[in-house]
Amino acid sequence: MNFLEAIRAGLSNYLNFKTRACRSEFWYWHLFMGLGGLVAELFDFGTGLGSAPFSTLFGFATLIPAIAVSVRRLHDTDRSGWWLLLVLVPFFGTLVLIVWWCIRGTTGYNRFGADYFRPGGYVTPRPAA
Repeated sequence: MNFLEAIRAGLSNYLNFKTRACRSEFWYWHLFMGLGGLVAELFDFGTGLGSAPFSTLFGFATLIPAIAVSVRRLHDTDRSGWWLLLVLVPFFGTLVLIVWWCIRGTTGYNRFGADYFRPGGYVTPRPAA
């Protein structure tokens, strides 16, 4: 999945908390969030207002999709989305989540659906003759 596909998937699945998201979708989405936040901050700085309307709007517009892609990424590792609440545990919780977000997802089907890279399920390769 490339950068634009990840953004499209994040925005089109903004209320999807049931399926899976591969690592590239998750990390490209967060790259988009960082770049979009930076652009919004630059617009806020350019307006000269004391408040940050563009950053606030961007933050609200991407909050639910960001949570959804984070939950789907946990699903890819066969973990419940409720584990996202670990973010409430200072330092340790976020560290555990980052490790889980970095590891490879389960191959084939898991309880949350098919693998992004093998939508038909995992097929054991035939031994070489």
